[in-house]
Amino acid sequence: MRKRVLLTGATGFVGLQILAALLKADVDILLVVREGSESRLPEIGSTTIIRTPDLFSESPEWWADTCQGVDIFIHAAWYAEPGKYLQSPLNLVCLNGTILMAMGCAFAGVKRFVGIGTCFEYELLPRPLDISVALRPLTLYAGAKAATYLALQHWLPLSGIEFAWCRLFYLYGANEDSRRLVPYIRQQLEASQPVELTSGDQIRDFMDVCRAGQAIADTALGEKQGAINICSGIATTVRQLAESIADEYGGRSLLKFGARPDNLVDPPFVVGVI
Repeated sequence: MRKRVLLTGATGFVGLQILAALLKADVDILLVVREGSESRLPEIGSTTIIRTPDLFSESPEWWADTCQGVDIFIHAAWYAEPGKYLQSPLNLVCLNGTILMAMGCAFAGVKRFVGIGTCFEYELLPRPLDISVALRPLTLYAGAKAATYLALQHWLPLSGIEFAWCRLFYLYGANEDSRRLVPYIRQQLEASQPVELTSGDQIRDFMDVCRAGQAIADTALGEKQGAINICSGIATTVRQLAESIADEYGGRSLLKFGARPDNLVDPPFVVGVI
């Protein structure tokens, strides 16, 4: 019998790629989206869409009604506006709203709940981060994600619901916000304009968002539980990433490393273990 999968955040950077992966799978899909955001969705055929003014304000009872017949709940929605999300109080709204969703899932008998976390939940040690590393979030965003994880990992299994938590590292790719690093580099190179960067010495774990979306969908349709790193496991400097992009345009000379000061609180090393 085909599984029924509910996805939140399907119009977002990561959610679009989770949806793309689900559309290739043998499942029935139900999307919960914010009113007015449907224009961002691709062609989805007979996929069911439920609209709400604010999914984070809906009650457990609303979610229980929405989740009738749902086997798997994938929660990819969260506030993530570049430059604002790390310390925004809206993270607390997302935390509270996610708990209400999970309560609704329990009332409806959902079998599996998959949430999206962040590598910034971890203590950022100068070595590859596996799931045994202690949590030490340094921003409100990371703290809200970690709090959500800690609450749900204890409560959902007690309610008979399988729980997986996908921690994302540094994603780039399709539909990325223009204010982020990779789109900025490409925009400048396409215009033959200088690309002002920091030293580029920061070491990161970069992964194409399409691969991440597939990995999250595979996790949702699989059996793994608990925290899971969604990462490449490959250490790459920002300089190496920028140079690889510039080579597509023959534009290495436009890369101006050191034109911007390094952020002194930016961690020098963030790489995951698959």
